[in-house]
Order: sequence, then C-alpha cells, then structure tokens
Amino acid sequence: MSSTPAIGTTRGNRLAATVVAICWLVVLFDGVDLFIYGAVLPGMFDDKSLGLTPAMAGGLGSYATFGMLIGALASGPLTDRVGRKKVIIADTVIFSLASAACAVAPSIGAFGWARFVGGLGLGGLLPIALTLVAEYAPTSRRNLLIGSLMTAHQVGGIVAGSLGLYLLNNHGWRSAYWVGVVPLFIAVPLIAKFLPESLSFLVARGRTDEARALATRYDVHVPAAEPARSNKWDSIADLFREGRWKPTILFWITSFGGLLLVYGVNTWLPTMMRAQGYNLGSSLAFLIVINLGGVFGMLAAGKVADRFGAVPVAATWFSLTAVGVYLLGVRTPLALTFAVVFLAGFFLFSAQTMVYAAVTARYSTESRATAVGSAAGLGRFGAVFGPWLGGQLVAAGNQGWGFTAFALTAVLATVFVLLAGFFSTEQKNSATMPEPAAVH
Repeated sequence: MSSTPAIGTTRGNRLAATVVAICWLVVLFDGVDLFIYGAVLPGMFDDKSLGLTPAMAGGLGSYATFGMLIGALASGPLTDRVGRKKVIIADTVIFSLASAACAVAPSIGAFGWARFVGGLGLGGLLPIALTLVAEYAPTSRRNLLIGSLMTAHQVGGIVAGSLGLYLLNNHGWRSAYWVGVVPLFIAVPLIAKFLPESLSFLVARGRTDEARALATRYDVHVPAAEPARSNKWDSIADLFREGRWKPTILFWITSFGGLLLVYGVNTWLPTMMRAQGYNLGSSLAFLIVINLGGVFGMLAAGKVADRFGAVPVAATWFSLTAVGVYLLGVRTPLALTFAVVFLAGFFLFSAQTMVYAAVTARYSTESRATAVGSAAGLGRFGAVFGPWLGGQLVAAGNQGWGFTAFALTAVLATVFVLLAGFFSTEQKNSATMPEPAAVH
C-alpha cells in the first residue's frame, strides 16, 4: 500500500500550504460558479427576451447538478489514470469556458446545455482537490486542512450573492457569467506552475525521477513504490474488495443524506422562513448567516476531527444539525432565530465535509480519488432530491414539515456514518512515522 509523503520540515510544510492555497482558490471559483445561478435568477426573470418561467428555472437549475453528478463519478477513475493535476486544470478550463457560453447564450436551451457542461467540470474538481490536499497534509492537521479547503465553497456562495446584488443593478445578469471566466486567466496558470502532482501517483506510474526531484526540492519522503493498475476498473473494484463494500455503500448513503441537507436547506430556507412569519429581508439574511456559520464550522470540525477522527465528528455534527434544523421550524424572537440559523450552518455544511475526510482516510492512494469521487457523485442524487423535496412540500403548503423532513435526514445520516466507521479502518499515513533515509 502506498503511503503519503511525510511532511515534517519547514519546506515540507510550505509544500502542503501551497497545495492547500491553490486548491482553496480553485474551489472558491468553483463555489462562485455553482451559486451564481441562484444569485442572478431574478435578473434572468426580468430579461423578457429569455421568456424564463419559474417552472423552467427549476429545470435549468438541475442541469448543472446532473452535470456535477456525472463529473464527480468520472473524475475518480480518470484522475487515477492520468493524474490529479491534469484533471484539475481540465475541470477549471471546462467550467470557465462554460461560464462564457452562459454569458452569450442566445436561448434558454443553449444556456441549459452550457450549465450542464459547466457542471461536468464543477463536479469533478472538488473530489480531486480534496484528495490532493489529503495526500499532502500532515496527518496531525489533515482534517483541519480539508475543513479549511471546504470553507472556500461557502465563501464562494457569499461572493456569488454579493456579485449578483451589484452586477444585476449595474451591468445585467450576463456580466456575472463573464466573471466566471476569470479562473481561466488566474487559476489555470497558478495550477500549471505551482501545483505539484501527487507523489504517490508519480511513483505508481513509474515516474520516479519526477517524484524524487519534487521530494528533494521540498524535503519530503517518496512513498513506497506500488505497481500501476493494469485495468482502469481496478480502482472501482477496490472499493468493494475484502469487505470494503459495506463502508463504501454506507458512505454513499451518508453522502446522499448530507448533500440532500446542504442543497435542500440552502435552496428553500428563505421560503420556509417566510412561511414561519419572518419578512423577506430577514429571510434572505438567514441564507447569508447560515453560510457564514458554515465557514466557521468547517474550521472547527477539521480541528476537532484531527484529534478524535472524522467519523465521530461527522456523526456528532449530523446529530446537532438535526436539532438545529428542527428548531428552525419553531417561531422564536428574531435574534434567537439568527443564532439558531448560524449554529445550524455551523454543523450542517461541515458534517458533509467530514464524510469526505473520513473517506480519504479509509482508502489506499490508488483508489482514494475514486472513493471520494463516487461518494460525492452518488451523493449528488441527494443534491437533486433535496430541492425537489422542499419544492413539493412548499407547493403543498406544508413548509413547516420541511424542517422536520430535513431533521430526520440528519438523524439517518448520523446512523449511517457511524455504521460506515464501524465497518472500516483508517489507512496508515507515513507522516505518523519516520521514513528510512534511503527512500528520501
């Protein structure tokens, strides 16, 4: 089994910081591109040349989600074959160019296809970024760095909302998609020049000279050599070998529930809070507050998980999410409600992130990207189902039941992630032990 590089020196820590910083920037752009649709939707409704209706808008929203589902599922086997760095560059180029296509789309149909193509890049990027950060992070800070990486997504959502407010009033909805082209000129050159390839991947592919050169430059250890897989399906089959089918399926189910919560609550929180009697301004502010809670929650969850493990933290966070989301259905004074919304976001978003962290720690380097990609990809079914479920409840006038349904989902996610942890064990990481000087 391959081991990840031991990061214990100043230059080794600098390498880990470089990987996290570049991946954070890319995931930030990923988050902006993902959430910009909701931010500019009012402007698209006002653009009479589009003829957009609420029913059509719901369908358009699902285009990117389905693209992300396919992108996430395909990214694992692809990156295990050609490398992390190349696929991250390709995904960034894809969603940047797709954003330009959205900006010039002459019709709703063309816009929808552009969002689908953009989703292919968006869905593939996050699992790979998580995998690369996990491989270069010191074991003692791995979960903290994964949590730090995921704050970029929540910050991206906040940036998207801010861009929408400014650009809609001054330059129209299409201008927001031109902003989505920026990663092509900023992120791609930075990735190409500064982001290292996975050392384990280089060794597995027989590119030992490159691996040793990189290891020498940053004073880290070269992982033990492992033969490259001869069959492209091996990384997928590895998820089910030797009893691993149990945690694999359980992590998939947990990810389904986690993403159902993330997308369902983010989509319908303002509407359901208005049904509770809050005015529109407060309801929209709740959306900002829950994402701010998510930023702080990511950092806290990662730090706690580095001490106690990702699975216990994910289970605890999901259980507290259940409490917080359920309390949102109880009418309370405005200040108290804001506090509950913040705490709900604090636990909600980072609970799902800790699922990814748990997956990265429980599969070998050769199948890790596939494991994370499959969990993220199949979880996207939850990302589709969550908004649909909220919409059905709102359409039936049962908004209050929405909070109960989401709370029950969090309870089930708690159970499934605990079972996944029970049936699996963490892989050894070389950062926890000294490596022989001969492999330096």
